[in-house]
Amino acid sequence: MQLVRRFRLPALFCALAVLLCALISRPYANMGVADDGPYILMAQHLSRTGQIVYNGWAAPMLGWQLYLGAAFIKLFGFSFTTVRSSTLLVALLTAFLLQRTLALAGIHQRNATLGALALALSPLYLMLSVTYMTDIFGLFAVLVCLYGCLRALEAAADRAAIGWLYFAVATNAIFGTARQVAWLGALVMVPSTLWLLRGRRRVLLAGAGATLAGAIFILACMQWLRRQPYFVPSPLFGHNASPAHALGQLCDLLLDFPFLLLPVSALFLPELFAAPRGGRARIFLTATLFAYLVIAVLTRHHHPLLLLEPTSGNDGGWVGVKGVYQGMVIRGLPFFLHVGSQALLTIASLGGLLGVVAVALGASPGPSAPKSASLVPGCVTGLQLRVLFLPFSLAYALLLLSAAFGGATVNLYDRYALDLLPLFLLWSVRFYQERVGTQLPPLAVILILIMAAYATAATHNTFSIYRARVALADELQAEGVPSTSVDNGWEYNLGVELRRSDHVNEPRIRVPAGAYVSVSPPPAGSCSVYLGDRTPHVHPVYGISFNPNACYGPAPFAPVHYSRWLAKSPGTLYVVRYLPPAKP
Repeated sequence: MQLVRRFRLPALFCALAVLLCALISRPYANMGVADDGPYILMAQHLSRTGQIVYNGWAAPMLGWQLYLGAAFIKLFGFSFTTVRSSTLLVALLTAFLLQRTLALAGIHQRNATLGALALALSPLYLMLSVTYMTDIFGLFAVLVCLYGCLRALEAAADRAAIGWLYFAVATNAIFGTARQVAWLGALVMVPSTLWLLRGRRRVLLAGAGATLAGAIFILACMQWLRRQPYFVPSPLFGHNASPAHALGQLCDLLLDFPFLLLPVSALFLPELFAAPRGGRARIFLTATLFAYLVIAVLTRHHHPLLLLEPTSGNDGGWVGVKGVYQGMVIRGLPFFLHVGSQALLTIASLGGLLGVVAVALGASPGPSAPKSASLVPGCVTGLQLRVLFLPFSLAYALLLLSAAFGGATVNLYDRYALDLLPLFLLWSVRFYQERVGTQLPPLAVILILIMAAYATAATHNTFSIYRARVALADELQAEGVPSTSVDNGWEYNLGVELRRSDHVNEPRIRVPAGAYVSVSPPPAGSCSVYLGDRTPHVHPVYGISFNPNACYGPAPFAPVHYSRWLAKSPGTLYVVRYLPPAKP
């Protein structure tokens, strides 16, 4: 036990589990994955010149993320995989810190380890850990701030509490430069902690001063950011979507929380059918689950990605029914999960959520041990956690609503939930520990292994497709077809554009004025190109497709096969014609 405490072996195990799954998935591809291609090129430019230069694609500030990526380039040489490895390092640290945070919040070591693995080995977390996206960096900033706030609440001496508050503000201010929404830690979570410590005058004054300094630092960073050429601003308010659409997107995202943390949420499903008390509530909740499932199955043809889990598998989703990153927007991307699998996932996740409600309403007997024995002595109270979590969660949800309503995004993708998932996880595990049983059952281990296997396979399949796209691009160039004549998906097209221009043709760019130029429409009858106005140097004659008969049919180039784990057969990518045949 002394060895475990000294070297934090459970937390280290969580980090190593992420590393093992990532290595098994073989996450390498010589092209951009989702948004990270332009970010990687920015890190390359920083390593060469020592200057941060935006290229018309980044809405996040990126900040310290770029410096870490540039450091990896200096140490190991440039490649897309080298830069993405910096994210994996942060993901390992985040998994380690997540386990320590859960343990610090009164959760037993075994439960904290299983809870941390439930998130760190989920498809969403693992996939983002091997890209150069900003989500893992933002999560790390929020989690470090939460850890500092919890330590400040538990500190007996004023000096220690002040030190931890300084730590929370300083780390959140610096690490939040990668993803601005993470600054809600210093702006909301730390003030919530000060409210809880308001009876300690010295701590309150010192913490208020630190918060003010952090806010000034954040304001200065935002002013610097707005003046950068080719930075893409994201307005908080606008008129591109209706309030109903924005609210629907937010509800859809929140309902996906139980699925994204399935190894924990599904443990509450048996409580939905527990008999001792609350019979009417139990019957009502069970009927609600059954009615929802019937409606979801009957309407799946009209709303195939809306009601059945995973519900956030819309365009841009990282965990969806297609088993890969769905934002590739390549014609004919095949489905991976069938309706039956989706129905089971819906029962497990939504039923688990209703099981939580059943326990809260007293429809479940609860643990045999007294409530006080279910928590680690000296931990934060439930009231303190609610004061920490609720204002932060509300502020985060309001920012998501403003993004969906203000035109910063059309859909609220599942990755936007990542910063809130540790809070939901901590509350869920602690609630189970207090109200259901002091130890998570062996079923949690089985579900973690299942989700980890799916996450590893989905990550492998995603990168396998990207490698196949690179192989097709190389084949076409070997046949004398320039990269500007091929639509290889918007991620690859961005790289082609940035090799011929210093910025993406993004209409939201404000500095310098007139950076965006209107693009002439494509030839009549040609196939459409997703985000084609962003890449005016790309004029496709051919395109990449999962369907050989898409557009104007197959082109005279050999297809490329790619590996698909957990599927019956390998996948295939084809080259198709984008222009109608010439008239005789």
